[in-house]
Amino acid sequence: MTPEVVIKFLALLTLFSNLFIAFLILFLVVFSFLKVRYGQALLSFLRERYLLFSLLVSLVATAGSLFLSEIAHFEPCKLCWFQRIFMYPLPLILGISIYKRIREVTSFVLPFSLIGSIIALYHYYVQTNPQALAPCSIVGFSVSCSERFFTYFGYITIPWMSFSAFFLIFVFMILGGRGLKKGE
Repeated sequence: MTPEVVIKFLALLTLFSNLFIAFLILFLVVFSFLKVRYGQALLSFLRERYLLFSLLVSLVATAGSLFLSEIAHFEPCKLCWFQRIFMYPLPLILGISIYKRIREVTSFVLPFSLIGSIIALYHYYVQTNPQALAPCSIVGFSVSCSERFFTYFGYITIPWMSFSAFFLIFVFMILGGRGLKKGE
């Protein structure tokens, strides 16, 4: 399997996650207005498995990040490293919480996913607007944060993949964490 095939697969996963988030937001809006009967079943399904889904997203994001740097040889920029700082602990935190059956992990994961989302979104902005001030252009040891190694479907780049993963984890945490009481 060539790096190009894996990168296209990661881009497809990103596209599907973006469509899923759009569908979920639309669904929640329609559900709240129309009180759709089957809406509660979907929300229950997601709430019961929110830790597992978050773990899967964080594992794919971490493995994808390592693949891009170690196998595809895309050198990470300074903003990429900041995003990695917030993504890499998540598989451990979520994996341990599932193993130990600890459901009060939302308050730990939400800040990681929110801060990572903000950094990734800023990184995407820097990529799409290269004239924006970026810390990488000042530092001599890092590749430029505005460099695009690839673009799929007209918008998917590495920072957008990162943002999508962080935001999806954030959405799962909000859905799953809602209504949980301490000790539940």
